[in-house]
Amino acid sequence: MSTISVRISDKEDMLIRKYAELHNMDLSSFVRQAVIEKIKDEYDLTLFNKIWEEEHNEERISHEAMKKELGL
Repeated sequence: MSTISVRISDKEDMLIRKYAELHNMDLSSFVRQAVIEKIKDEYDLTLFNKIWEEEHNEERISHEAMKKELGL
């Protein structure tokens, strides 16, 4: 397991520690979770934007039209 050092101000340190404490998490777990969530969020947004661009101009039909087309 590796260690990462981050320089933050005393005010930021207090904020992060209090937030982690408020959520009953140790500091390391909180920071790890926050970083991983940030990466996942950015990946999800990138994936969404890619799919949006690929499918944005494709023809779409309503749910009702699809049911009619399928005879439902």
